[in-house]
Amino acid sequence: MRKALFPPVIALITLTVLVATAGCGTGATQASPLRFGGPRTDAALHATPPGKRSLVQWPTRPISFEEESRVGGAGRNTPIGVTTLHGPKSGFTGKVWVWAPPEYYEKRNANKGFPVMEALPGSYGFPSNYWTGPDLKLEESLAQWSRNGSSLPFIVVMPVLNPDDQQYYDGSDIPGQPKMGTWLSEDVPDLVRQNFRTLRARDAWAVMGSSSGGFAALKNVLQHPDTFKVAIPNGPDIVPDSPLWNGHAEEKRENNPEVLARRLIARGGPPVHLAFQDGSQEHTVLPKVRKFIDRYGHGPVHTRLQIVPGGTHSAATYVRGLGEGTMRWVSARMQGPTA
Repeated sequence: MRKALFPPVIALITLTVLVATAGCGTGATQASPLRFGGPRTDAALHATPPGKRSLVQWPTRPISFEEESRVGGAGRNTPIGVTTLHGPKSGFTGKVWVWAPPEYYEKRNANKGFPVMEALPGSYGFPSNYWTGPDLKLEESLAQWSRNGSSLPFIVVMPVLNPDDQQYYDGSDIPGQPKMGTWLSEDVPDLVRQNFRTLRARDAWAVMGSSSGGFAALKNVLQHPDTFKVAIPNGPDIVPDSPLWNGHAEEKRENNPEVLARRLIARGGPPVHLAFQDGSQEHTVLPKVRKFIDRYGHGPVHTRLQIVPGGTHSAATYVRGLGEGTMRWVSARMQGPTA
């Protein structure tokens, strides 16, 4: 059963001007549009020692983003940008927000690629993504944790989760519906690769989500382990339960994390790392998470459970958990910035 996740968020009102580009998203046109990436410089061409293959994926088709807000504190006034992405693979069009950590802009890191975290909201996750909100301070917290050594400096990408606020689509390609699985696992990562200095290794890609977004994070890592190495499922649903699956039992099974975990274990990998988080007061969700870990947390499926004391089914609880050990555990299993 779905549990809505409604943290206090500031309403996000964004005017986006659509400008056609070849096979990727579009951004708002304004006097000073945000550009996070650009072509390789001559210095970058010679940054890697001879004989060593660079892991850096250089931006291929950078676009302009509209500045949504700025991240203060440890975030050092870094911008959050927003664009409207026309997903070439999913066919779905929706908003995507992006943020790069302060380290991304430092001259000493100009030739380095950075790890990426896709952050998915709970509830319907439409028309905004609450992880952009200054009340939750996700980006500011990540910047602080990176500064004190308890987290890698992540690029954070925050798409809408569903195409409307009427149904849950389970972050999946449900027959006859918008292809939200392809949107989350292919179109959104492709947008990041086209606009940021990222890394070619799966070790540099993670997806986090809460509640319904937690289910999508869990499912997409198990379904696409060649793209994502790590998931942070916060208070997640464990099995698909959208009513839109009615009449599509086989397709529903193909998007069931329990089935996907069994298959991954049977074929021996590739290894994935699932950093579950729950509040101690999540009496409905927590037993289901424990059961999943007991059944499938072995072989290539590595699991960890962060229980936040006094925590509830809320985004604020999960940010606390990230700082109380989850990000340190996740970062130790991922590739950091490198040339």
